[in-house]
Amino acid sequence: MVHVPRFTIGFLHPKHWPLWCGLGLMWLLLWLPYPVLMKMGEGVGWLLMKTMKSRVKVTRRNLELCFPDMPEAEREALVKQNFKETGKAAFETFIGWWWPDWRARPLCHFTGKEHIQAILDQGKGVLLLSGHFLSLEMIARTFGFHCPAVGFYRPNDNEIMEYFQYHGRVRSNRYLIGKRDVRTMIKALNEKEVCFYLPDQDYGRNKAEFVPFFAVKETATTTGTLLFAGSANCETVPIHCYRLPGYQGYRVDALPAFDHFPSGDAKADVTRVNQWLEQGILAHPEQYMWLHRRFKTRPNPDDPSLY
Repeated sequence: MVHVPRFTIGFLHPKHWPLWCGLGLMWLLLWLPYPVLMKMGEGVGWLLMKTMKSRVKVTRRNLELCFPDMPEAEREALVKQNFKETGKAAFETFIGWWWPDWRARPLCHFTGKEHIQAILDQGKGVLLLSGHFLSLEMIARTFGFHCPAVGFYRPNDNEIMEYFQYHGRVRSNRYLIGKRDVRTMIKALNEKEVCFYLPDQDYGRNKAEFVPFFAVKETATTTGTLLFAGSANCETVPIHCYRLPGYQGYRVDALPAFDHFPSGDAKADVTRVNQWLEQGILAHPEQYMWLHRRFKTRPNPDDPSLY
């Protein structure tokens, strides 16, 4: 069942006023030109790097694990650029949620719709694979302009932010499904919806295979992709997405659907998913969400932490 958050009078309780003030300030800032907002985002990223020491450490460690042959100076430059890109994401979230179409649409570029349309024309749903790229909110908005989709997401613990998150994300899209509601996700795919799924974080040992991801030979990788692809009448379409240089906006490239997927070999299939993700990351490594502890689950529970 799809739950749509509603505005309630309780949102106006004085305990929520600081949050409302922050949201109001952000609403005012969003009237600034897009290049100014992105420059401000770089400043926010610099501040985050100075204050979020634990996340800087995780980011640096992830890059060490994935790119052990990269010179240390190059890797450190990538850490700094990654936090600048992270700061931009703070503004992009609200641009994606609140900007009117006339401001957002010129920034949103899309290719490969024919791959999706061909599947829909066959009477099938589309399992759309994306990764945790920092511009994800604008990527979803971009996709929605051309092919409105269903999102599979983690509801926000704060009821006010959940209200804005839900309605912001469906501004150009269809609806959202909570991440534990597997049955509704399969139902949506069987109803020929296009459904976003992000299989690139460490969701634990349950329903996972340990396969290579960059230089880490045994990375816990969810088999949720195979569950959805194998349980619904759908095809699996990966996308690549990134910010364009020079304040040109965002680009989403829908790729041809995986053939013979799932194949019945879980390790081979999730390895294929990781290889697609690697290709997208290598195009713009500074734009990936490296601050997540991607390698926290080890093959053996007694193995020492990589962090």
